[in-house]
Amino acid sequence: MSLRVRDFFVQLSHDFLDSYRWAADPDGSAPQYCASAPQRPPAPLPTQDISPFPQLSTTVSPTLPLVPPASTTPTPAPPDVEPTSPAPILSPSPFPAPGSPPNSSPAVLLPTSPSATLPQHFRAHGMFPNAHDFVFNYPQFNGFSSGSGLERLLKYSMPGAFHDSGVRYPPPKCHLGTRNDYIDLITNWALGTSDRKEPILWMHGPFGVGKSAVAQSCAEALEPLNKLAATLFFSRSDSDRDDPQRVFTSIAYQIATICPSFGEIVSRRMIEHPALTTKSLSKQFEELLVQPLSQVDVARSALAECIVIIDGLDECRGTEGQCEIIKIIAASAHKCTTPFRWFITSRPEDPIIRTMNSATVSPVRSRIELPVSRAIDHEILVYLTEEFKVIREDHGLPESWPSEVAVALLVERGAGLWICVSTIVRFIKDENSLGPKDQMCIVLEFAKEVSAQVGPDNPLAEMDFFYTLIVQRVPLKIRTTVRKILLVCSTWTNFPHPVASALYLSAEQLRHACASIQSVMELQSSDPTIKLMKFYHVSFLDFMKDPQWSKDLCIHGDFLIKCQQELLVWLHKVCSQSTDSEGILLPSDTVLLEGASGADHYNHVLSWFWRLCATPEHPFDFQTAMSLAELPFKKMLRLLDDYSGWGAFCALVRDNLPAELCNKIIQKDKCPMPGCTNTKDV
Repeated sequence: MSLRVRDFFVQLSHDFLDSYRWAADPDGSAPQYCASAPQRPPAPLPTQDISPFPQLSTTVSPTLPLVPPASTTPTPAPPDVEPTSPAPILSPSPFPAPGSPPNSSPAVLLPTSPSATLPQHFRAHGMFPNAHDFVFNYPQFNGFSSGSGLERLLKYSMPGAFHDSGVRYPPPKCHLGTRNDYIDLITNWALGTSDRKEPILWMHGPFGVGKSAVAQSCAEALEPLNKLAATLFFSRSDSDRDDPQRVFTSIAYQIATICPSFGEIVSRRMIEHPALTTKSLSKQFEELLVQPLSQVDVARSALAECIVIIDGLDECRGTEGQCEIIKIIAASAHKCTTPFRWFITSRPEDPIIRTMNSATVSPVRSRIELPVSRAIDHEILVYLTEEFKVIREDHGLPESWPSEVAVALLVERGAGLWICVSTIVRFIKDENSLGPKDQMCIVLEFAKEVSAQVGPDNPLAEMDFFYTLIVQRVPLKIRTTVRKILLVCSTWTNFPHPVASALYLSAEQLRHACASIQSVMELQSSDPTIKLMKFYHVSFLDFMKDPQWSKDLCIHGDFLIKCQQELLVWLHKVCSQSTDSEGILLPSDTVLLEGASGADHYNHVLSWFWRLCATPEHPFDFQTAMSLAELPFKKMLRLLDDYSGWGAFCALVRDNLPAELCNKIIQKDKCPMPGCTNTKDV
């Protein structure tokens, strides 16, 4: 028998048993199903005749046994039962009969005694009960693992946006005894005990009023009641939590985890059609939600009128995607193609307002507003009282700390904004300080100074002043470094390694710099599974990017342009002294950090530079554009390591260039690739 033919039948048998692993029963008498694969390869098998054809002997290399290992001790036949002769494993002919379909598998003859060689799983469930002496003609065995499709679906989901994700821990939620009126209103609607019967409930309000906290509290209230189908908490500051293309994949995955019958259908679809995750949002909704749900007994699966929570829709990337998500959900609600109720929160952004008020959406949605209101001052007082009690216990402070006057002033300065109050508490808890008493003194001095400056008509100005205080407290020696870190995070990435690499920072230096702003940001690199720079609220980066808010602390404007010019000078030096034969030669004043390579550093600097060049509303001055035009582009690209993450937004860069220099740097023309059918300029 040729090696190729032998391997074909060995592989056929492996495919048939691929999803099973074998282990001995505690008494060693029978094989049993083992959920995990062995941690090391099985011991080599002795040379023996296990060829699919008994008359042809082959030597098998070490591999997983095709059948469970048999005991060396013969098993006596029961009394009064005639022993059966062993049946051949496979038919003796390696080729199909004349006239049979080409490329088909040969006939397979199973043993007459299934218990002799079939897995226990097959015997216990009676895969072929009472069957014997039968033949499979041209069988096709398709291995299927129920987990593989869901694993693929998870890969194209946003697990960091789930309500119980470790990325969000601890999540913002309403303090005990606060926001009860809104939580009750929403949960009553979810349970069908409210006057609101529309399947979509939209809660909107400005930043900082606690929309995410209310949504989180509702999710935690509905989950024990088995009324929570899926959750998504968007974050504009986290690239893993703002992708519209992964909204319905994320929802489908979560439903699959609570409804096994739905999960089996979706898993099979993902295996049969792995490109589903690349389809349009409407196609994904139909294929991953509508059609699978039509095959599920919704009433028995307890999915009927379960709730899907989508928080912070305005922080989903792109207004077109935001509006399309609303329209798809509303169309489903009209046609009753899904059994869910949908709770959506967002800021009152114009595109979302127009879509929610459109003729196709408004009939199936109800709305509630969460405004900035001083009516919640008593709830803020409850929150501050409890938080200060914990701080006193942790630091051994007297019961008299802080004074009632101090607490009342902080409630006043909170101005009805939960984001402001929670930021103040984090500032007082800051471990990178002289302690909570010292931090409290700083906050109180700040509160007294701004009292006369903040008018009653602009409560959001409180956050401006407090963010200013936080940044001004950063030591002068590292303030520029901190601003650069924030600029990298706002324009390129929030992953610590590339941020540190682009800025010549060690991991320790990065942690030290970030510790100075931990009231507004958390560096999560201590957890190996979560390596992100997490901002508690996107409003802080908005503040730092707006010169009217942050003034001379702003990270855009002149500061961005200066960083851009510094990187351009550095790139000129690298390109001028590097050669194709010697590779990248960095300037002598470049200090590479421990474990970093020159190529790695060059890639990160280049990536960040082109992102700065593509920042909207920051056009090049003529002198900088001329310097950019003189950059040896071909050499710059040749020096790149094999780095798939690098890219430039050419159209945005071109928009920032002076008109007379556009074609010297980025040209628009027909695609030069042979056979390209695109007729537009690229």
